Amino acid sequence: MGRSGGPSATIDRSITGGASALPARPVRSDARRNREKLVTVARAAFANAADAPVALEAIAREAGVGIGTLYRHFPTRESLVEAVYAAELDDVTASAPALLAELPPEAALRAWMDRYAAFVATKRGMADALRASLASGRIATPVTRERITGAIGAILAAGARSGTLRGDADPDDVTTMLLGVSLATPSGSDPERIGRLLDLVMDALRPR
Repeated sequence: MGRSGGPSATIDRSITGGASALPARPVRSDARRNREKLVTVARAAFANAADAPVALEAIAREAGVGIGTLYRHFPTRESLVEAVYAAELDDVTASAPALLAELPPEAALRAWMDRYAAFVATKRGMADALRASLASGRIATPVTRERITGAIGAILAAGARSGTLRGDADPDDVTTMLLGVSLATPSGSDPERIGRLLDLVMDALRPR
């Protein structure tokens, strides 16, 4: 999400490269299920890893497939990390309208902040591979920040209409504040402390 390439920098899911001249073959349903299982297991593994390396063999075993199947879908660690990151980014941005449909805007924003914190935790577990993808040019950062800021902006706008959130808050400023919380709380930080910091951000966004 940030402008740096470190573990707390958000990295866009957009992967550059030309399209193949040949039409894509349809993906078999079992292959699709295996890919989805691998991504799901990898997301949990990276979220729980903190700074420890995650063994690809362990991911394949937990997903119930062989290591060869993993490599057929993801030839490199970086390609698996990029798929996990893309899924996490999709979820964290899509959760904003879903939360707004269920909760008042101020409660939706606070719940979304917790979802964002989980997104950061997953990203830290795959920081080295993300940095490699960034350095290679396969992943870029600006669109990620735009998507995160857009999710925040939608909730702020709903809160401004209801009078429960400030109408003069710049969504990009809120993105920057959340980045500050993520930078100030390295992996292994007390979850209660992270929650208190997010509560302070919420206090700043309530009407004066």
